[in-house]
Amino acid sequence: MRREFSAGLVLVRRMRGRSWLAVVRPRGKREGTWALPKGQIDAGESAAETALREGFEETGVRPRLDSKLGDIRYVYTWEGERVFKIVSFFLAHSAGGRIGDLPPGMEVEVAEARWLPLSDAPRLLAYKGEREMAERALKALVEEAV
Repeated sequence: MRREFSAGLVLVRRMRGRSWLAVVRPRGKREGTWALPKGQIDAGESAAETALREGFEETGVRPRLDSKLGDIRYVYTWEGERVFKIVSFFLAHSAGGRIGDLPPGMEVEVAEARWLPLSDAPRLLAYKGEREMAERALKALVEEAV
């Protein structure tokens, strides 16, 4: 079975007294299909480096890494081959930039980027594992504030 490794971010910022989450709508997905920024780990890159790079490339926001949230593991089939995939997710905070100001070329991957209330992420994110990572981030931020 082929193996793939990716990394992504739960990228947050404080705004108007609430925590907000940077999400993307991948190109080709219908309106309202929100996902976390993520991508495959390049040769020589760590999972954390990939998460930071992908976070910036897909949202236009410069992330500052906080901590690892966990891994999502699943199996999918691509062109008749089963693939075992691990996606490592990290909590990061906005360190500048504007949501949606994508680097040149990223419009091929990302149709839209925006901020959504982090508290709504478990309901709004399209994928179960990503909803769980958003819940972990919310819990970590609450504990951090105490």
